Amino acid sequence: MADELVELNATELERRVEVIRERMRPLDAELGALRGERDVLLTELRRRRRLAERTSRADLKSRMREGTFPTVAELVAGADDGSLDDYAFNLKTGGEVRLGFPGARAQSLTFTDGAKTAQAGDLASAARLYAAGWELGSPGKPGVRVHFPGTRQERLVPADEVYARPGERGTG
Repeated sequence: MADELVELNATELERRVEVIRERMRPLDAELGALRGERDVLLTELRRRRRLAERTSRADLKSRMREGTFPTVAELVAGADDGSLDDYAFNLKTGGEVRLGFPGARAQSLTFTDGAKTAQAGDLASAARLYAAGWELGSPGKPGVRVHFPGTRQERLVPADEVYARPGERGTG
C-alpha cells in the first residue's frame, strides 16, 4: 500500500483521510458511550469498596475497644515465642501499620534499658528483653516505632495504642 500512496497526489490523500474519518465517527461515538458506562461501573465499585473498608475499620475499632485484640505491650508481656509477622498491627484509629523501620524486610520492636537499645525480631527475643526489665522504645522515648505499609512514613506511638490481631500467616 505504501508504494501505491507515493503515486497519489495530495488532494487524493486528503480525500482518503476524510473518508476514514467519516468511517471512524460512529465508532468514536460508540467508544465514548462505552467509556462512560465503564466509568459509572468503576465509580460504583469504588463506592462499594470504600463502604466495605469503612465498615471493616469501624468493626475493627469496636473489637479493639472491647478488648478482643491485645495491645503490643500486652502481646509482648504474654508471649513466649512466635513471629511478629504472624500478626497484623493496627493503630487505635484502625489504620494498619507495620512494626519497625520502613523498608525493613522483617518487623521488629526496639527495647531500652534506659541507656542502651536492642532490637527484637521475634516474640521470643521480645519476651526475654521484657522479662529482663527492658521497656518498649529507646532512651527517653517510650513507644513503638511503626510505619504505614508501602510508605516511608513512620511514627513513634505509645505501646497501648497499637493492637495486634492474628495475621494471614499467623495463628495468633
